[in-house]
Amino acid sequence: MEIHFAPLQGFTDMVYRNAHHRIFGGIDAYYTPFVRIEKEMAVRPRDKRDVCRGSDITGRLVPQLLTSDIKEFKYLVTLFIEEGYKRIDINWGCPFPMIAKKGKGCGILPYPDKIKLILDEMKHFPEISFSVKLRLGYEDVNDAFRLLPMLHDYPLHHITLHARTGIQQYKSSPDKVAFARFYESCKIPLLYNGDVCTISDIRQINKDFPQLDGIMIGRGLIANPALGWEYKANRRMEIPELYMKVALLHREIFDAYAVRLQGEHQLLSKMKSLWEYFFPTVERKLHKRIMKSPCITDYLKAVDELLSR
Repeated sequence: MEIHFAPLQGFTDMVYRNAHHRIFGGIDAYYTPFVRIEKEMAVRPRDKRDVCRGSDITGRLVPQLLTSDIKEFKYLVTLFIEEGYKRIDINWGCPFPMIAKKGKGCGILPYPDKIKLILDEMKHFPEISFSVKLRLGYEDVNDAFRLLPMLHDYPLHHITLHARTGIQQYKSSPDKVAFARFYESCKIPLLYNGDVCTISDIRQINKDFPQLDGIMIGRGLIANPALGWEYKANRRMEIPELYMKVALLHREIFDAYAVRLQGEHQLLSKMKSLWEYFFPTVERKLHKRIMKSPCITDYLKAVDELLSR
């Protein structure tokens, strides 16, 4: 199966994607964190920079947009076309309340008429291959099932289904029973998403759903950047090599942000945020030292001590 790196706001930007591709690889598609209209039909400059094709070294980047509005949809698709993209992903899965309560992300799932308007608008961009990312529903686990017959009427590249509802966010376990029902009925290439953290997880999903086209992994790939490589190589990466590569990844990310961000406080905050998911099994004492570091010098000493073990 293909391995797709899910977009995570604040984590998988151009800096991280390029570094991960160069050092670890094993990924068939990377996705940008969703791009949206902020106000007055404008996109944030940093989002424009993040989707710039000239800055991408992976060669397998898919931009993702978030909207429930036709005018915004056309604007964003045109922006991506101008950058030379041939594939675009539509985010109908974001569960964050500030997004969903506005009828965007998974908040659009109970409104099939709004979704149909966007699907119909896709026909005006025949040069683009569209995919969609869904959850089982916003509050009702059956939202996605009600949408599926309509989705079958459109030439989607694939569907990625996160096996939770929006109101669950990332709590409780993914609903594999509901995902299985969707899997059995879906005639469009399908990717699984939700709590994939190990090679064993990938193998079990492959066993349970042998006709899947792929798996989209987010937090599991931040926690273990070698996961895609390990699945493709069919073996675990040896610990010394893993730590060496993670040290290279960290250094490349750190150096890139040191140029882009202003001041030690911004850089330290950005780097600490990576450790929310990074190496979750690391010794608690060392993780605490990293998160409590008052300055860059102490932070780098703590990271070096962890990764030199």
